[in-house]
Amino acid sequence: IRDSTLSAQTKPARIVSLIPAVTEMLFAIGAGPQVVGVSTFDTFPKEATTRTKVGGLFDPNFEAILTLRPDLAIVYGSQDELIGRLERVRVPMFRYRHGGLSDITRTIRELGERTGHASEANRLADEIDGQIRTVRMRAGSDARPKTLLVFGREEGSMRGLYVSGGVGFLHDMLEAAGGVNVMADVKREGLQLSLEQLLSRAPEVVIELRASEGWSAERLAREAATWQAVRVPAARSGRVRFLTDDSLTIPGPRVGHAVQTISNAIR
Repeated sequence: IRDSTLSAQTKPARIVSLIPAVTEMLFAIGAGPQVVGVSTFDTFPKEATTRTKVGGLFDPNFEAILTLRPDLAIVYGSQDELIGRLERVRVPMFRYRHGGLSDITRTIRELGERTGHASEANRLADEIDGQIRTVRMRAGSDARPKTLLVFGREEGSMRGLYVSGGVGFLHDMLEAAGGVNVMADVKREGLQLSLEQLLSRAPEVVIELRASEGWSAERLAREAATWQAVRVPAARSGRVRFLTDDSLTIPGPRVGHAVQTISNAIR
């Protein structure tokens, strides 16, 4: 979900992006050469790591941003203090918030218009929409297993179990991939789940999203064994999947591939 506060202006030449997902979008539509600053957490594409770091969601470095003399700053909608300071010095902004799956391609199209890359953005958005549509069609004829999507858990235990609720792009990706989110009735993007709740929901498939860095085959095997002590159908049938592709948690241009990856894991 995005809120552009910009009037018609010339193509920006110096963009600062504090949102990793949007940074990926900018590089994917050909606006990478215009990007001069990125957040501390930007790691993809590799070229983005060569740009000046200007802090993150909770610790944006206002002085570093101003030093880059941006003519467009891409900020998160909740960064009220930063937004106020940028407004006072008249830096044009593009305000962004994570939304559902459809918001990803809408944002790509809007960024294309704003940065002078409309045709490239529309082509990319059409390609992503087509990828997701294809996965939906293929999954449509298959059984839709009750699936739990996990994005956080204390290593070696079921403590601190954070899962996708029934709204947001993670939920949308799971449903597009052919799963039925066992937490779909909880209208939140994420929530912490107790062991009792986990057992009562009885997922037939569990998908854990794990960052690729540091997750060796041995470490993943140990975590898989942790699930064997949990008496849910997914554990009993060996349908606990660990996905280590970090693109799966970033609502950016790789989302079509991410939906296909989740669909493969569900089957």
